[in-house]
Amino acid sequence: MSAASESERPQVAFFNDPRVRSIAVQVLLLLGVFWVGWDIVDNTIANLQKSNIASGYGFLTTTSGFDIAMSLIPYTRTATYGTAILVGLINTVLIAVLGVIAATLLGFVAGIMRLSRNVIISGVATIYIEVVRNTPLLLQIFVWYSAVLKPLPSPRQTHEVGLPYPSWGILLFAPLILAGGYVLVRGYHRYHDSVAMRAGLSIGFVAWVGVVWALLGWLGLSVMNYVPMGFFFSNRGVIMPKPIFADHAIWMVYALIIGIVLAWAVRRWAVKRQEETGEQFPHLLTGIGLIIGLPLVAFILGGAPVSFDFPKLAGFNFKGGMTLVPEFIAMYLALTIYTAGFIAEIVRAGILSVSHGQTEAAHALGLRPSPTTRLVIIPQAMRVIIPPLTSEYLNLTKNSSLAVAIGFPDLVATGGTVLNQTGQAVEVIAIWMVVYLGLSLMTSAFMNWYNARKRLVER
Repeated sequence: MSAASESERPQVAFFNDPRVRSIAVQVLLLLGVFWVGWDIVDNTIANLQKSNIASGYGFLTTTSGFDIAMSLIPYTRTATYGTAILVGLINTVLIAVLGVIAATLLGFVAGIMRLSRNVIISGVATIYIEVVRNTPLLLQIFVWYSAVLKPLPSPRQTHEVGLPYPSWGILLFAPLILAGGYVLVRGYHRYHDSVAMRAGLSIGFVAWVGVVWALLGWLGLSVMNYVPMGFFFSNRGVIMPKPIFADHAIWMVYALIIGIVLAWAVRRWAVKRQEETGEQFPHLLTGIGLIIGLPLVAFILGGAPVSFDFPKLAGFNFKGGMTLVPEFIAMYLALTIYTAGFIAEIVRAGILSVSHGQTEAAHALGLRPSPTTRLVIIPQAMRVIIPPLTSEYLNLTKNSSLAVAIGFPDLVATGGTVLNQTGQAVEVIAIWMVVYLGLSLMTSAFMNWYNARKRLVER
């Protein structure tokens, strides 16, 4: 087609051009969003001024005047509101990090247990998963706090938890338990096709252990004695020895960091060596030895720079040591157990997504079931597990805000106290939003990076 015919062709009006219309719509939408946002801000400022409520974050430097039950940093009622909010933030991060670690471990174990061929193991896992997933989290928090922790004995009635060691009663206890175990194994072999008989034998064995233990106690023979360790469980929480670090204790931290780096380097070297030569190296045991051994060497060479302040009962409460308050324990247990139920189903779905031929191929190469699961199935299942696992980590972090229901001083609880005392609702809510948004974005960024590392690379 010539240039003349191109110029003679009728031109489309600019408002009918799809490209122009798409740009115009986006510009108008952006202007609308900015107008709505500005209108909200302007109305908020006007309403605050009309109500004689000061705005801004100057209140963060004002003395708080209230106590906080649990703080990982120095805090008194003479500290500022900013310090109080920082204490709540640290408590939120602490319970989120510890909850993620424990929920992941428990969820993986429960998910693998539910796929077991043993009816009892899979049945226990199924009951656990279905109960916790179909019960509201807030109800579970109240159960742990009000029905489990609060009924514990008072400080004057509690007993010290010690390290057990065998007593003379073990000489009678051990043969009787071994005899019961022998009957259990023989019964398993005889009734290998009957699930009901195996379940009955298992229940009978547990009952036998209880009867033997009670009988020896009735005769005055203790099976175990205990070395006091300074741990107490009461309705005030878990009281434990408080570590006191001397100046040279920092070298233990340096040794721990060096041990972690060396363990990571040894693992990389061992994996590369196995890929090239096929020879295995016990990198797991070596890494554990480095992580534990180097700080232990620093502890010995530094002249034992760590001592402990043991709690002692003084009146109606304990003096000394450190205390994990019941609110923290209830939140930690509830968040961990609840989230682990969902993680277990994610793990189960990920394992089932791996072709059964992978398992058969691993067994054909001579791998046992345990290495097959650990080295063949789980690495492939992780590509399916990681994306929904990220959502569960985010849910756990945000669900920690329910701690306000039992008075645990997390970010929402401490911020709520600050809000009630200062009336700075907009500022406090803005802090909540920014903090939870930041934690969620950091968690998503880390999990996206990890997902990219585990993603199947196509050639």
